[in-house]
Amino acid sequence: MTVLIGARDEKRGTEAATELREGWADARFVQLDVTDAASIRQAADWIATEYGRLDVLVNNAGSSTVSRQRLPLGETSLEDMRAVYEINVLGVVAVTNALLPLLRLAPAARIVNVSSEVGSITAQSDPAHPLARVPASVQYPSSKAALNMITVMYAKDLKDTPIKVNSANPGFTDTDFNDHRGFRTAAEGAEPSVYLATLPDDGPSGIHWGYIWTTDGQGGYDVMPW
Repeated sequence: MTVLIGARDEKRGTEAATELREGWADARFVQLDVTDAASIRQAADWIATEYGRLDVLVNNAGSSTVSRQRLPLGETSLEDMRAVYEINVLGVVAVTNALLPLLRLAPAARIVNVSSEVGSITAQSDPAHPLARVPASVQYPSSKAALNMITVMYAKDLKDTPIKVNSANPGFTDTDFNDHRGFRTAAEGAEPSVYLATLPDDGPSGIHWGYIWTTDGQGGYDVMPW
């Protein structure tokens, strides 16, 4: 596959694409800010001109908080919450809608929404789940729960097409996103998205699939509970 790396920052996006090309990947940078309608439209037009279609869309942009402050639940900043939803929820809808015409032109397109186990209401309400030890917060978990519902609705709407839409759970991955506190490598964190991006024709649609976090540390991959 030719991988198009969407990034807000041209310098960082170009550097990432160059680093991948120096390895094994056929990678190109495309400027994309999921909160900017003009940027989304420009990216869609560029892909249409360069390739004529899009085979896979991975909605990976995300934010846990914008202020980087962890406040008590009763002091949740609505401004911060709106900013998180603008990226994690509204951005996914905006990008997906803009690129859907190009996805429809592919023989068997795949949409992968990078979600998280923290968006699982089942896991969050289970006292025996490892998430029970994590302090309560509103912005990020609720945005990922919303993203999971968005995934189901797009899968439902596209059920009579070859397009499959699923949510990926990378697990707690060691990246800049969490200040490198994660226990999974970046390569491991990418595995669920790659799996869902390359599903066969008889693969599932409308599921949340990825790394299962267990208290015994064994983990594994499977369908995640909503």
